[in-house]
Amino acid sequence: MLLVIDVGNTNTVLGIFEGSELRAHWRLTTNRGQTADEYGLLIRTLFGLEQLRPEQITGIMIASVVPPLNGLLEEMSEKYFKMKAMFLGPGLRTGVAIHYDNPQEVGADRIADAVAAFEKYGGPCVIVDFGTAITFDAISERGEYLGGIISPGLGIAAEALFARAARLPRVDIREPERVIGTNTVASMQSGLFYGAVGLVDGILDRLFAELGPGTHVVATGGQAPLIASASKYKLPVDSWLTLDGLRIIYERNQTPAAASGKETPSRDFKGRNSRLPAHGPDTAGVKG
Repeated sequence: MLLVIDVGNTNTVLGIFEGSELRAHWRLTTNRGQTADEYGLLIRTLFGLEQLRPEQITGIMIASVVPPLNGLLEEMSEKYFKMKAMFLGPGLRTGVAIHYDNPQEVGADRIADAVAAFEKYGGPCVIVDFGTAITFDAISERGEYLGGIISPGLGIAAEALFARAARLPRVDIREPERVIGTNTVASMQSGLFYGAVGLVDGILDRLFAELGPGTHVVATGGQAPLIASASKYKLPVDSWLTLDGLRIIYERNQTPAAASGKETPSRDFKGRNSRLPAHGPDTAGVKG
């Protein structure tokens, strides 16, 4: 079994794969103050709840955008699983050409998303990841990472209103019952929710115009289910896209073909074409 860990600024997501099947998954708060022992004990406790044993793990793959935690996770892997973790970073074979001015600036989670999205849905493709930031990643028809867009996430926007406006409270982020709020909390919730929806739809309009008709789109991240259904594009949600990407990258770095520099990419996890419905500026059925 493979343990994959996606360390984000707000949440850390863990998954256990048996082959291509995601057997178990957990979403935790990213805690920069935890020790390697605390991480190890927590993960072993989660394993126990799913009747899993640490000795069943044969590999560990990690994507992290929080560098101070990397050393702790490396120590945890060696102490509690008796193996060296593989970190997504320079030197690993991903099968994706990165067209960024400085490829090392691209977050590991975004690379994992790109690998999984192209493998599962083909290209061109846009990934909308609702995390601490709302990110958009553009993948070409040939599977190249073209670049992306980074916008403030809903949590950041809500905290900014609370911190910078003396009379505005901290609010839950949810879909309001109506657009026009009749009190401060409802007005803030409407602004946050529909502001995010408008941001997503407006950026997707421009991305589809640039990438062309037939562009696929998929949403992921903790808040994807909240916003995706309200978008005019009715974004399909793949909640575990990043974990899938980590699994694929791990496998590509285990095969004899990868070691020889020759990769044989597969088109789909289950041996079939699972492309998403295409979107784009002239796609029929898209509400405008």
